[in-house]
Amino acid sequence: RELVPIGAMADFICPGHSRPVVGLQYAEVPEDGTFLISACHDKTAMLRDGETGDWIGTFEGHNGAVWWAALNEGATMAATVSGDFTAKVWDATTGKEWHTFKHRHIVRTVDWSPDSGRIATGGKENMVRIFDLAKPEAEPDLLTGHDKMIKVLLFTQEPTGEQVMTGSEDRTLRTWDPRMLGETRRLELGGPVTSIEISADGRTLTVAAGDDVVFLDRATLKEMRRVALPVVGGVNSAALHPDGTKFVAGGGNFWVYLHDFATGAELQCSKGHHGPVYCVRFSPSGTHYTSGGDDGTIRTWRVPV
Repeated sequence: RELVPIGAMADFICPGHSRPVVGLQYAEVPEDGTFLISACHDKTAMLRDGETGDWIGTFEGHNGAVWWAALNEGATMAATVSGDFTAKVWDATTGKEWHTFKHRHIVRTVDWSPDSGRIATGGKENMVRIFDLAKPEAEPDLLTGHDKMIKVLLFTQEPTGEQVMTGSEDRTLRTWDPRMLGETRRLELGGPVTSIEISADGRTLTVAAGDDVVFLDRATLKEMRRVALPVVGGVNSAALHPDGTKFVAGGGNFWVYLHDFATGAELQCSKGHHGPVYCVRFSPSGTHYTSGGDDGTIRTWRVPV
């Protein structure tokens, strides 16, 4: 599990996983550095140094594919969700499991509340469950309304209060009030929503929906830009560079595409994965972007200057 350099551009591969890597998340912690957590179908999640790719630890305990992994604010706790019908919360400093939250079907996505006191999950049950870590044995709050599987969600702090945002195979992006347990907004996007990311400045949502990468104003959900990509099987994931000038996307044809935000022009095509690309993210520094694929590898690519 050593860092493996693969080129003069200082691209590198992070080995260690043995099945498809389907989730990646960076967390920047002042004084402690940058961390990268990955979710994999080998039933594990892994924690790494976000700048070097060096392995830190593995979260082991699920009995099915891990579909997503998320670090809380400060990267002291981790949450994972799995095909074994559970979500788990872990101490990210020791790797020890803290609690298991049972579900009734496959769980695909998870995020932390802004205060790290709750987690929200979604998946094949077509609903969001919100678990209170202060009362782990209590029944969760439920957000219902989607017609198909929830593939991605975010639990955020907005000017009006806390919000849960969900993206689903029913082709909608929806926002919810976790206090009133009701839907507040709905946006039809024309394709299954597979990825949602908030930009570094907090103003833009980057959404992968069908064959398109859609950029939305975070406050109003107004569409700012839409770029159609010729990706076989659709776009699985997309992310906006921290400076907002370029974006990266990956999908079913094994390649990772870097595009200019203003014009949509392709700037770079990174080839190396031996299967579909399921997740892409820029490092907080913006010097590189990272992809996870069906081939079980995490690949990091330098952003051209």
